[in-house]
Amino acid sequence: MKNTKSEQLYNSALQLIPGGVNSPVRAFRAVNMNPVFIKRGAGSKITDVDDNEYIDYVCSWGPLILGHSNPNVKIAIQQALENGTSYGAPCENEVILAKMIVEAIPSIESVRMVNSGTEATMSAVRLARAFTGREMIIKFEGCYHGHGDSFLIKAGSGLLTSGNITSPGVINDLAKHTAVAKYNDQSSVEQVFNEYGDKIAAIIVEPIAGNMGLVLPKPGFLEFLRKISSQYGALLIFDEVITGFRLNYGGYQNLVGIKPDLTTLGKIIGGGLPVGAYGGRRDIMETLAPCGEVYQAGTLSGNPIAMAAGIATLKQLQTKGFYSLLEKKTNSFIKVLINILVECEAKISINTIGSMFSLFFTEGEVNSYQDVITCDTAKYADIFRKLLRFGIYFPPSQFEVCFVSSAHSEEDLDFTQQMIRRALKSND
Repeated sequence: MKNTKSEQLYNSALQLIPGGVNSPVRAFRAVNMNPVFIKRGAGSKITDVDDNEYIDYVCSWGPLILGHSNPNVKIAIQQALENGTSYGAPCENEVILAKMIVEAIPSIESVRMVNSGTEATMSAVRLARAFTGREMIIKFEGCYHGHGDSFLIKAGSGLLTSGNITSPGVINDLAKHTAVAKYNDQSSVEQVFNEYGDKIAAIIVEPIAGNMGLVLPKPGFLEFLRKISSQYGALLIFDEVITGFRLNYGGYQNLVGIKPDLTTLGKIIGGGLPVGAYGGRRDIMETLAPCGEVYQAGTLSGNPIAMAAGIATLKQLQTKGFYSLLEKKTNSFIKVLINILVECEAKISINTIGSMFSLFFTEGEVNSYQDVITCDTAKYADIFRKLLRFGIYFPPSQFEVCFVSSAHSEEDLDFTQQMIRRALKSND
């Protein structure tokens, strides 16, 4: 694997961009190497600037459930582009995509489009505070909801990778209004409510944690959050930026039969373009300007090109059997992979659901942040580098999720299994 052009680009980027990257996890520091620069994606594969090709399990961190450069999405983008790039005014595609979301997720009666998952979660929390007249929120260790000030306290994703539990620049006065509970630990949530009670505006949670690796909710945990939030008059916010339309046509909430008060979305609903959304009960959403006094605005919100990509993506996800086929393909892959781990006597735990999975380099089950931080990050980095040389692109961090797309072929998955076996047995 040659990486001359990537090295040259990275050295140039270091002089122009903080750390040479526009999002920290892309820096590859957690895997002790410099990043590769990508020039093209098609189907299940990406190609870097040195013409190395990889089977991609990052999929732009989740949005590309149809794979790279999906033909129908490309056509939709091209057609939208013919009419311009942005209007700064309402367009029909906003209404179409909003209708598709509202029809797909029963808890969402009204939805506001924004430009990123971070913008969606920041706005949802502000709305919750205004609606309840309270200031405190509860979040969970290892859950990441974007880089809003309220969330950078024992956060996951890039902050977990770098070993920070918060970020400089978050003022103490704001941080004190964020209580941190333990994911999958009901008693830790009860303790916060016992102490702060009617001061709590909302609980925000990834119903399936996806930013400390894939951690699934224990049976009854999400139902408990719904019950205790209602009991104390707090709102329940599901951050489904990752899980929205990933496991089924709708949110994970559809599968478990829980209605949060607010939901945040992103990734898949933009078809690979920058997008976010938040929605929920109509009485809450109508406190937003111009209906109400809670202000939130965005010049590019509802961008016609992003809306077109999202519409084209969701239409394909409505195909009969789409999710069952994708899940079947992933389950078969994981079943063989588990046998390989046993064969290689690897101390690796796998969490999986639908078309998502994580390899945790630790023994035993992984159900919480406390379990996650026992992982051998050096071992993960070693295997990551080997897989990259073998043409497999996994997340450059132990604490991220792998995604399978509909574009991944049986040949892709078989080759990946072989390369994982090779990486685990290789000493080079």
